[in-house]
Amino acid sequence: MAEPWWRTGPQDVHRLEDRISSLYVERCHIDRDDNAIVLINKARIVHVPAAYLAVLLIGPGSRITHPAIALLADSATCVCWVGEHGVRMYASGIGAARGSQLQLRQAWLVTRPKERVAVARRMYDLRFPGEDTAGLTIQQLRGREGTRIRKLYAHHSQRTGVPWVKRDYKPGDAFAAGDDVNRLLSAANSALYGICHAVITGIGANPALGFVHTGSALSFVLDIADLYKAEFTIPLAFDLAAKGLTAERDARTALRDAVTHGALLPRVIADIKQLLIPEGTDLLDEDLKGLWDEGETIVSGGRNWGDPFTEDHHLDVIPPPPAAGDSPGREAHA
Repeated sequence: MAEPWWRTGPQDVHRLEDRISSLYVERCHIDRDDNAIVLINKARIVHVPAAYLAVLLIGPGSRITHPAIALLADSATCVCWVGEHGVRMYASGIGAARGSQLQLRQAWLVTRPKERVAVARRMYDLRFPGEDTAGLTIQQLRGREGTRIRKLYAHHSQRTGVPWVKRDYKPGDAFAAGDDVNRLLSAANSALYGICHAVITGIGANPALGFVHTGSALSFVLDIADLYKAEFTIPLAFDLAAKGLTAERDARTALRDAVTHGALLPRVIADIKQLLIPEGTDLLDEDLKGLWDEGETIVSGGRNWGDPFTEDHHLDVIPPPPAAGDSPGREAHA
């Protein structure tokens, strides 16, 4: 009898680009059946092959068993506990099988000025589609980005009739400062950071190794989130303010729906891949599990590199110098 379609073996731990990018679940019980995770709610039961998932986003009202977590870890599937529809990430776990190659690639890029500038330039290119930025310095690109954002604020203010003066926010409290549209912007951006953080963690990249932003545990999260603010959070904040929907929850739920309808999660994955692994760049499918050597070479691990002891090797015991008052004759006699 043929085995059910959802049962996969260890050989089916697929490359990330061959997997379903992400699966969001909420208000269900998550268990394991052989090599599939089982999603159970009052309406139905769904089997999903764990090896085909890149990221499992667990939303409110869910519970998961230890066997299910163990299977996801063995399948190198990242698990993120998030708010509704992936808005805000509360915790994450990466399976032991998750490779280090993407993080090593990211670290290599961010520690070499020429390559770092190239990645930063690709980020700006994503914000200026159709524009030629090849001759601009990073400082000029930052200035152009600032001008573009100011024009966007003015455009959406005119479009919605919502007054706009300047961007005002309080670090550490996303909903504490400024007028209604400023507070909505801060709340929506905070939710966007959570979404990008979940995706970055889920695909095995490092949220701290930024290219434009630096000096923060979330530098790369800020880099990636900035790619989508003009399309998602800025118009959303002005639209909500125009409708009188000014609560923090209004911003979070509206962004949740926009992210769902705009299929943002797979887009973030594709953009990160384009930034870190442009066409023609190869990454190893598996970690080498070796030891670093000078010249950035790798030698095999799992062995003792010390010289083995033989009968010709022994320890020479050197006695301490004689104490004051002792004669060499007494020391030799002793």
